[in-house]
Formats: sequence, structure tokens, C-alpha cells
Amino acid sequence: VSQPAEMNAEDPLFVLYTSGSTGQPKGVVHSSGGYLVYAALTHEVVFDYHDGDVYWCTADVGWVTGHSYIVYGPLANGATTVMFEGVPTYPDASRFWQVCEKHKVNQFYTAPTAIRALMGQGNEFATKCDLSSLRILGTVGEPINPEAWNWYNDIIGGGRCPIVDTWWQTETGGHLLTPLPGAHATKPGAAMKPFFGVQPVVLDPQSGEEIHSVPTEGVLALKDSWPGQMRTVWGDHERFEKTYFSDYKGYYFSGDGCKRDADGDYWITGRVDDVINVSGHRMGTAEVESALVAHAKVAEAAVVGYPHEIKGQGIYCYVTLMNGVEPSDELTKELRTWVRTEIGPIASPDLIQWAPGLPKTRSGKIMRRILRKIAENDYGALGDTSTLADP
Repeated sequence: VSQPAEMNAEDPLFVLYTSGSTGQPKGVVHSSGGYLVYAALTHEVVFDYHDGDVYWCTADVGWVTGHSYIVYGPLANGATTVMFEGVPTYPDASRFWQVCEKHKVNQFYTAPTAIRALMGQGNEFATKCDLSSLRILGTVGEPINPEAWNWYNDIIGGGRCPIVDTWWQTETGGHLLTPLPGAHATKPGAAMKPFFGVQPVVLDPQSGEEIHSVPTEGVLALKDSWPGQMRTVWGDHERFEKTYFSDYKGYYFSGDGCKRDADGDYWITGRVDDVINVSGHRMGTAEVESALVAHAKVAEAAVVGYPHEIKGQGIYCYVTLMNGVEPSDELTKELRTWVRTEIGPIASPDLIQWAPGLPKTRSGKIMRRILRKIAENDYGALGDTSTLADP
């Protein structure tokens, strides 16, 4: 019988390449000790896991969510973890809910992209299944818009399951911001509070100074390390330092923007590179996307900036409509007016393109850099598309 090798805590556990939603994939190195401890603790606490529970994370096992919350975290805790290969809409849009009913799933963890896609198919696919075993619902991958959060809460959770909206990254190894079920009153769309020992700060994007006031808005950084933090970029430590530690000295820069509300709770506004500047007004594309998805006929939306002669940047919207809704000029006008009413005239979309499907990585994230290149008519510079789910 061959004995397992003894590893030091700082020996590499695995190298995982990032999704490529922001550029060339990076080889993220996670450690044997810190990463495992962090994945196990966050899995147990955030999902309130108890012996005998049946836990299901729907992610692709090849991505960090699958590593941390299908394999390493749950198995280190001796959990019963469901592994699923397939898509949520095949053979029909009740696939997830049938699996929940069949295996009596207690904790269910999926991406906002999947929730919006299923919401767009109608409620009956979910309501015909017995979801009474569900106790905790979770979301991961990008900010969840309040409409999708409310649908998830009401239709899937029956209003009785806490939703843990978890913010973290491939690079962080596990959850950094999340409500804890039963301990925190939740807010639709908020990542809420730091996990144990995590020290988030809001920085002024220009000066890099910490902003202590509430409410406030800026870029999200961390001022101290945590066990699950990546140790280096495989074969390129200089790139590791440059990517995460050079923009704001003394901090880990997440690349995300955030708001901190009057209660001190955190709201992720999206990637900093997803901020557009329209006639001198900075606005997060996530805000416009959320307004579009709040319309009854819209299932999903992706918004990017594109060069505009007068305004500097214009607002380019890719819109996927609900099942059975046909695109029309009237609907274009209706959506423009809708966004103006929801946010204000400055956010009025310049271009709306109907998109039956959006380019996504296999982890379910919309590849906005590809949409930006299309909006700029720059088809020759689409970059690395190896991680696209359906090229």
C-alpha cells in the first residue's frame, strides 16, 4: 500500500487558471494548508452545514467554485456533495429543481446567470417540484440583481431560506464577503459583511486613500491576508505582484468596485473596468443591467461602453428577452424610457442589440470584454476565447 505523501502547509495544492473574462488566463497557485482550512471553514459556516445534510453546488468542477465548494471544502468536512454534469435547461428548465427533489437537497448554490435564465422560462418549472428540503440558498460569480434575488427567494426558497450572496474570486480561495444564514438580515443584491478575519476597505480610485465614511463608493481592496489567498501566479511572480499589489500599495486590489451603505454593508458594483464615463458621469454597467432586467420582458442583459463622439462613451446594451417575447422597435423605445425612469436620463441606452444568447465562460460569467470589442467593431482583437462555453 503506498502511503500518502506528507506535504508542507505552503506546498502548492493545485494550479488553476482564471476564467479569462478580463484577459489572458492566469495560473493561480493555492496552498495545501491555508486554502484547505479556508475552503472547509467557509463551507461549514456560510452554508450552515451539519452532518447528514445534502449539499449541492451546481458549478463546473473545473472552476474555483467547483474546487472550493464541490470538492475540497465539502469533502474536507465529510459532507455529502452532489456533482452535476449538464445545463440547467436540458431536457427542460426544471432540471435543477428535479435534482433538488430527487436527492432532497438542503443547501443549493448556483450563479445569478442560471437564476436569470430559469426565471425567464417561467415559474411553473420550479413550482411543480417539491423543494421543501431546501434550507439555504446561495449565489456566486457576479452581483445578483434584486429582481432575480426576489424570484430566487420567493419561488425557489418559498420565502423561508436565507440567501447567502457570496463575493470572492479564484484568487481568494473562498468567500470574503457574505451574509451568514440566520445571523444577518439580508438585503437583495448585497454581499453584506466580511467573513471572519477578512479586512475589506473602500479606497478612493484616484488617490488610493481609505474612505472611512458611510455611505460611500470606491474600489474594493483588502488590507491584510487571509488563509485562502493565492500565493503566486504560476511561473510569473512579477505578474502576481503587478496585478494585485501595484495599483494600491499595501493593499490587495480586487479589481471590483463597491458601495458601502449607511449600515456599513457592502454592495459589489462590478469590475472596475466595467465602469463607463458618459459625459463626465461615471456609472457602473451593473446598474444599467439591473434596470433592464427589472423589466418584465427582459431575461438577461449585458451593458458595455463604446466610443461616442459627443459623450466620450455611449451605452451599448445586449438584451436577451423572456421566452415568447418578440423584439420590436416599440420595445426598444419602451426599454430606453424604462431605464431613464429607473436611473435617470444620463443612463439612457444609446444602442440596444437583441441577443438570443450572450458569450459566457464555462463558469457562467458573461465575457464582457468580447462584447466591448464587438461594440467597438474591433473583431480582430477578441483575445483569448479558449474558456468560452459555446464559441
